[in-house]
Amino acid sequence: MQPSTRYQLEVNPKLPKRLARLEELAGNLWYSWDRPTRAIFARLNPALWDAVGHNPKAMLKRIDEQRLIDAASDPAFLDSLTRVLAAFDAYQADAPFRQSSGGFKPDELVAYFCAEFGVHESLPLYSGGLGILAGDHCKAASDFQLPFIGVGLLYRQGYFVQTIDAEGRQRAEYHDSEFTDLPIEPVHKTGRELTVELAFPGRKLTVKVWQARIGHVNLYLLDTDVPENSERDRAIAHRLYGGDRTTRLEQELVLGVGGARALAAMNLKPSVWHINEGHAAFLILERARGLVAEGLSMDAAIEAVASNTVFTTHTPVPAGHDQFNEGTVTPYLKSTFGDLSNAPDKLAALARPPAGGDFNMTALALRGARYVNGVSRIHGGVSQRLLKDFWPNVTPEENPVGYITNGVHVTTFLAPEWGEVLDRFLGVGWMHRLGHPGIWEKIRDIPDHIFWSVRQDIKARMLHMLRHRIARQHLRNHGSESHLERLLRYCDPAKPNTLTIGFGRRFATYKRATLLFNDLDNFRRLLEDKERPVVFLFAGKAHPADEPGQELIRTLVHMSGQEEFQGRLLFIEGYDLHIARRLVSGVDVWLNNPVHPLEASGTSGMKAGMNGAINLSILDGWWDEGYDGQNGWGIKPASPQLDQHRRDREEARTLYELLQDNVVPLYYKRAEGGYSAEWIRMAKRSMASLLPRYDASRMLGEYVSKYYLPAARQGQRYARDGYDAAKTVSAWKARVRTAWPGVALRRIDTPPQRIHFGESIPVEVGVKLNGLAPGDVCVELILTREVREGAPVSHSHELTPAGAEQGEQRFKLDLKPGLAGRLDYRIRAYPRHELLTHPFEMGLSTWL
Repeated sequence: MQPSTRYQLEVNPKLPKRLARLEELAGNLWYSWDRPTRAIFARLNPALWDAVGHNPKAMLKRIDEQRLIDAASDPAFLDSLTRVLAAFDAYQADAPFRQSSGGFKPDELVAYFCAEFGVHESLPLYSGGLGILAGDHCKAASDFQLPFIGVGLLYRQGYFVQTIDAEGRQRAEYHDSEFTDLPIEPVHKTGRELTVELAFPGRKLTVKVWQARIGHVNLYLLDTDVPENSERDRAIAHRLYGGDRTTRLEQELVLGVGGARALAAMNLKPSVWHINEGHAAFLILERARGLVAEGLSMDAAIEAVASNTVFTTHTPVPAGHDQFNEGTVTPYLKSTFGDLSNAPDKLAALARPPAGGDFNMTALALRGARYVNGVSRIHGGVSQRLLKDFWPNVTPEENPVGYITNGVHVTTFLAPEWGEVLDRFLGVGWMHRLGHPGIWEKIRDIPDHIFWSVRQDIKARMLHMLRHRIARQHLRNHGSESHLERLLRYCDPAKPNTLTIGFGRRFATYKRATLLFNDLDNFRRLLEDKERPVVFLFAGKAHPADEPGQELIRTLVHMSGQEEFQGRLLFIEGYDLHIARRLVSGVDVWLNNPVHPLEASGTSGMKAGMNGAINLSILDGWWDEGYDGQNGWGIKPASPQLDQHRRDREEARTLYELLQDNVVPLYYKRAEGGYSAEWIRMAKRSMASLLPRYDASRMLGEYVSKYYLPAARQGQRYARDGYDAAKTVSAWKARVRTAWPGVALRRIDTPPQRIHFGESIPVEVGVKLNGLAPGDVCVELILTREVREGAPVSHSHELTPAGAEQGEQRFKLDLKPGLAGRLDYRIRAYPRHELLTHPFEMGLSTWL
């Protein structure tokens, strides 16, 4: 018998008129940080809500119509919906931090490019910290009502879904998203869906443009899975960070070039371009191509582009800096960049590191941006040293790399249980006053029993989630029901009294998830106390290609299965934003022990701390700034002179000592109320010290003041009068680079070795300018006094031109030191021009 054809038909319910605006709520990712909105959808059908991954749009397509009809006649539901809509309308009318975005003109715009965006689990376009940060950046921009858009890629398969088998092996499962289920919609222009084209070697690539709404912010997403493309090209953006090196190159061309062309097609003209990690750096060449077509030289075009481009680097780990073989890149440069293709060597040189090597996206971003930053104080310093060869003749501390420490979107990650308590003790509207002095001291006024009760409620909710996830994982791997109860005996939501320590992040080797097991005897001693039990919760994914990272997971799962550790060590599979929100808010202690100084920033500990959890962490990344000696525990890094094995041993010993001598005793130092007053004092200090300081609004405010506004103004300055400033600077730099090898300094006066305080000494220097004018250079004397502790104290004194003699320009200074004691001073010259964005952007100087 011939088999019959099977057809599929999806029948979508009709929304009753009273519920019509549910569709509007489902289409704006405002719900990702507004819990009452998510609660409205969950209330319609809790089981379906979980089944669709907390995706309102997908839920409205699948829910039984009778449920909607019943809801439309339920006064309680309608009352909740009315309140949600009132809040949504108020937010849309006037964002909470709108006054903080001052300085931008109505026609200005910040465009933020990133390879991943972690806004909510219903839009799976993220793999880890970079994406979560990008999502929080967009949310904070919405709160500011900043003129801001995001640009990313639309992946059919976001990051993989993780399962763990009985042997501890990570299984990566990829699920195709149905775009019509996602909170996105196609962008239309003149009645048609908007597409842009890229010329790839031997073919044209068509890219479709979609948009997501994140409060006030539009996020534009680029899709290659369209009928006009070949099967291979349709798959370019199929999987986040997927495919071979050529696919990765093509993804980054789509992001940088396709993104810039999409904005142009929508007549969006950013005044600031922010490249969040190097993946999008091709936008520099695309913008330069457009300016060359207008008649600028390539050098002038790069100056114009760089003047309003911000580049944020996120990691000192080599794998975080994409590079491609020039033989692979060159055909794409020739085909993609039109007017620039006559000089592919010049394009490749922009992306070549100073020491030579492959086409490097970080190098391209550095040469095409005048505003560069790391993401914490330590990381800024590490990046200055790592990238110092791009500015070879200035000290790392003086080069253009700055830092802005990351922050997190409070409303997304602060557990909702805190809302009523903080409104009561800090005052309604406290979120709008995060930076006001003294407000957080009011946390101390929250009665201990109320603070503890809220913490226990949040912890119980986390334990419910944990039990559900562990049970599903255990039974899928054919574990017994009785053994499951044994595993979860310390995770009772009805009695959340066991000290719970959480670790949740990507399983990369430098994050050292298994440092706890460095000395098993010490670890056993920590867990053998029956009166003071401790549970360690672990969650996180290893990249499918990272075998050492996957081995860490296998080791952890193997340890958790040993009789002596059962129930005390649990691994939760499938780490995503939903699990992360539960963990960071619900655990008692948040553990982080990376190899110093490889943790660029980290944000999970910020989220934990602002929920009243206490951090126990290596003093690296953000925690080196956030730790004040009273708001958690800091593990001082071992000497970098030690090999890694000995560093691990020393830092593990400190970790055990802190747990045994401080953390466990303090938690269980309970009085009549069933809680430790000293523990609560530290938890309050954690919350009060970290919440205002590591909110994303603080982070975004710093980007606005340090980078966005200056970049917008500099970009306008360079573009004025047909890009006259860009042309001037590029010609001046070419002249300086040619002349600089012949610039030399000599001391004319005889330097004294001793003077009395208050006296001055004449300093005279002759400078051979090699054709440069005196105004092209700054000659300065740097006076330094060493101090017993800390960095030396330095003061700069500029020498002034004093005429020319015998082919050299003389510069003079009457130096009157304002310091006493033994002083050192050095004299140097460096290029100077009023149009430069950073005084040392050329990286040139000559010392006497």
